[in-house]
Amino acid sequence: MIASVVVVVFLRLETWPARTATQGTAELERLGKDVRSAFIDIAHLQPRITINNRVYMEQTTPVSELVVLSRRIEVEHEFLHTWMGSSKRVKLHGTFTVKAGFDLQQKLAVDVQPDQIVIQLPHAQILDVAQDQVDVLAFENGFWNRISGSDVQNELSTLPQLARQKAAETGLPAEAERALQQQLDERIHAPQPLRLIFTSTVRKD
Repeated sequence: MIASVVVVVFLRLETWPARTATQGTAELERLGKDVRSAFIDIAHLQPRITINNRVYMEQTTPVSELVVLSRRIEVEHEFLHTWMGSSKRVKLHGTFTVKAGFDLQQKLAVDVQPDQIVIQLPHAQILDVAQDQVDVLAFENGFWNRISGSDVQNELSTLPQLARQKAAETGLPAEAERALQQQLDERIHAPQPLRLIFTSTVRKD
């Protein structure tokens, strides 16, 4: 009996590293599947996933963009021009829906390691600026300095640019990055830290 116990203990000790490695790999693969499910839920895509530097899943991109946040932005712009003592004035107020998120045509990769999960993706940016409403606050013709169609068109084209600029200045892209981190943390319950690394050096907005 003693000899049998010694043999069993010896075999268990001998196979312990292999069993531990198998269990560790299985746990990492489970986390890889959790990451895949999270991205399918959030972005309807499967990222490229590596586990211990080995490709586990290749990327599929049925969509090209991931919108994380949208915000209503209001802007105003005034055009005033005087010629030979005659002034014309146009003032517009615009309401826009600005969407921020990620360009998924750029690099998106997940690396699952025993000590951390690293997700590489581009910085968030302003993806879309959609006009909701434009109000005319002032439309004043001069006696011989009249408002032209090009004047109005120039003002209308300026409003979405101002909305984009305002959204970027208020930190909407950075907020989208934080929102994605939060969404992933809520869906992926991993014992190790989950880090987002942004591969582009500067945000586009």
